[in-house]
Formats: sequence, C-alpha cells, structure tokens
Amino acid sequence: MGKHFDINEAGCSIRCGIYANQIRGVRSAVIFGHGFGGHKDNRAAEKFAGKYLAKHKDGAVITFDWPCHGEDGRKNLVLGDCDTYLTEVLRYAKETLGADPVYGYATSFGGFLFLKYIAEHGMPFRKMVLRCPAVNMYDSLRTRIMKEDEHEKIAKGKPVLVGFDRKVRITQTFLEELKDADITKNEYFDCADDILILHGTKDEVIPFEAVRQFAEDNVIEFMPVENADHRFTDPKTMDLAIHAMIEFLDQSGPS
Repeated sequence: MGKHFDINEAGCSIRCGIYANQIRGVRSAVIFGHGFGGHKDNRAAEKFAGKYLAKHKDGAVITFDWPCHGEDGRKNLVLGDCDTYLTEVLRYAKETLGADPVYGYATSFGGFLFLKYIAEHGMPFRKMVLRCPAVNMYDSLRTRIMKEDEHEKIAKGKPVLVGFDRKVRITQTFLEELKDADITKNEYFDCADDILILHGTKDEVIPFEAVRQFAEDNVIEFMPVENADHRFTDPKTMDLAIHAMIEFLDQSGPS
C-alpha cells in the first residue's frame, strides 16, 4: 500500500496515495485513475507501481479517489468534480513534486474521465495508457452495471447506490450528464500517437468491439489481450499488460 496524503485545494479534499522509492528527487510520475466504484488502494495500481518503480528508481505512481469513491466525502457524483480532482492531482504532480514527465494510466470509468479531460483541456500527459476504457460509459453503466430495480427507482426520481468496492450514489441528473458527455463524438488525432489502449477479449463490462472501434476511428494504438476479463484477474494477463504499458511509456525517452 502506498503512503496516503490529502490534496486540499479548490474547495476539495482529495484522498491520494503515492508509491515511490523516495519522495525527494522524483523525476517521473504516473497518475492512475481507477474505475467506477473503485478506490485509490487499487491492487492493479499497486502491482503496476512495483514494476514501474523497479525500473524507474526516481519515479512515482500517484493514485486518488474520484469523487464519491473510496474515502471521498462527497455525496453526489458530478462529472465537473471529477474534472477538478484530476486538475488538482496533475498540479500536485507537476508543481509540488516537480515531476517531468507526467504520464497517465487509467482503467474503465477512469479512462472515460481521462479522455473527457483531454477533449476539454488538451493532453496533460507525456503519454497515456488506458486499460478497458469505458468509451461508452453511459450505455455500460445502464446495461451492464445497473440492475433492473435500480432503473425503476431512477425513473421515479429516486437516487440509487450502484457499484463494486464502494456503492456510488447515482441520480437521474448524473445519468443525463453522462449521456451528454459522449466522448465517442470527440476526435483525438492530435494526441493519438501518445495513447495506448489495451482491452481484454473477454471483458464482461465494457464491450471489446466498441473500444476497438473507438481506437480505430482515432488512429490510436490498440492492443487486444486474449482471454482477459474486465479486471484482468488472471495474473498472466495483468503481467502482460503492465509490461506493454511500461514499454510504451518508456518510448518517450528516459525519465
């Protein structure tokens, strides 16, 4: 488990974690964005950090809880708050740590939020890797994550608790906001060379074909991982993914 700390800026209290061999003298940093219902103490992030820091002695991997996730204190999930959190974590990595370069690694809902951020603010990372990004987050949430009785409650104007490790309070307003934030309508050609997408062929949450098509439409490098499910629960598939991700990030030159 990494060292915990908080970022108290912009009216937020962002719960964070950092993996590093030493905090002073950090040169490169990878910001990790977890998936829907997840949290900063993510096993995939921890495993990635172990491999990354073994190769980059002066590196760091920063994790954080999205709003309404993990230990975060917010009640209602709002996309604008997610944007603010990522902005402040980026500022911490670049200004407080002094990391250069700063990379991105996100999975599922985190991948959706990173892509949304890029469309609205430009590419903030030297390079970015996405594992099973929820490019169709609205449809995936409604058809593959939410249950029938939850849809019925939402239709009656009632909030519902949805998710995995921590249940997230979802409202009709959030669903409408998510529907409007369709990242498949955006173009990512300007930063396509700096993005790698990996996706398991047996993903049961985010449709493989939808993500493959998104990558093809934007000329983004796409790596299918045979027999991997959404969480890459088979250690062999995760090891393969981590090796490919670090290799891709290192293409930008030494850190």
